[in-house]
Amino acid sequence: MSLNVFWFLPTHGDGHYLGTDEGARVVDHGYLQQIAQAVDRLGFGGVLIPTGRSCEDSWLVAASLISVTQKLKFLVALRPGIISPTLAARQAATLDRLSNGRALFNLVTGGDPSELEAEGLFLNHEERYEASAEFAHIWRKVLEGETVNFEGKHLKVKNASLLHPPVQTPRPPLYFGGSSEAAQDLAGEQVELYLTWGEPLEQVKEKIAQVRAKAAKHGRTVRFGIRLHVIVRETTEEAWKAAERLIANIDDETIARAQAKLTSTDSVGQHRMAALHGGNRDKLEIAPNLWAGIGLVRSGAGTALVGDGPTVAARMQEYADLGIDTFIFSGYPHLEEAYRVAELLFPHLDLAKEDSSVTPLRRRIEPRGELVAHEFVSKRAVKS
Repeated sequence: MSLNVFWFLPTHGDGHYLGTDEGARVVDHGYLQQIAQAVDRLGFGGVLIPTGRSCEDSWLVAASLISVTQKLKFLVALRPGIISPTLAARQAATLDRLSNGRALFNLVTGGDPSELEAEGLFLNHEERYEASAEFAHIWRKVLEGETVNFEGKHLKVKNASLLHPPVQTPRPPLYFGGSSEAAQDLAGEQVELYLTWGEPLEQVKEKIAQVRAKAAKHGRTVRFGIRLHVIVRETTEEAWKAAERLIANIDDETIARAQAKLTSTDSVGQHRMAALHGGNRDKLEIAPNLWAGIGLVRSGAGTALVGDGPTVAARMQEYADLGIDTFIFSGYPHLEEAYRVAELLFPHLDLAKEDSSVTPLRRRIEPRGELVAHEFVSKRAVKS
């Protein structure tokens, strides 16, 4: 199986060490542009742009980098409950058109109630997934060219439609991750690619089987991806030393404070990440070459593949054998580590050159004049 490898734009900060400002660097547009242009040239398929109150806005970041990249795809966050699905569809179509079909979208339901409340969203875990399912239904149908009338428990639209369609047909793909039963139900019914965080093989295998079964009930198939960090060096010994150096400046008090915060959310996936290390920095290799040190202080993806190029490639193949075809990697600092991954890991991988299942055929953009009363004038008026 040819693999898709994406990188990560660190819009919440970057540096040489976790849990400290030592070795940190300024993350401005120039730096993000450096990373985007580097991974575009190095052969990564796309970049994930994170979302949340600690991050720069993912849509604006993607839009700002379209013109300075050529092939790179941008995986941008959709936030149900925070934005109208019809407006989000219009924005998605615009980004897809302006980037000539390089837009991908990541449905992010969110797992931190305090952050969501600050955004004006006061739904519990079950309600958030209900609202997300309604959002995704409307968003998909509008982008596919339908006029949507929908009345659900949380959302209602009347005659929702899109005048300017996306470039990708029938629409840009929808990515989504979540470990709860409700999340897997949504994935099975509505998304193209289900993302898991980097858990040990048996746990990932179980998730894949569950989502496949749920998709089959709807007569669908779902592709699978995994979100991981990576630490690759010329030797595996060097890679493990780099892993230890990454957390060298974190003290036990910082770990305890971070874990208290991270486990206070209602995210099932975040609790699963925390359970891999239990806040203990002495038991961090939780599976062969799978290291949980990043999750001591970082929310979201908290594990890394560690080793030389052939070793990391072998671990990736084990995930691929389960059905994973997309790897979304990151590493600290993100600019230098992108080069290391390309130079030391890519030669050992069968990389997808152009994944038509991720980027469907592009439709031609037709010439059109200005709208008249919100409608297109299809033919020139002729005087009799």
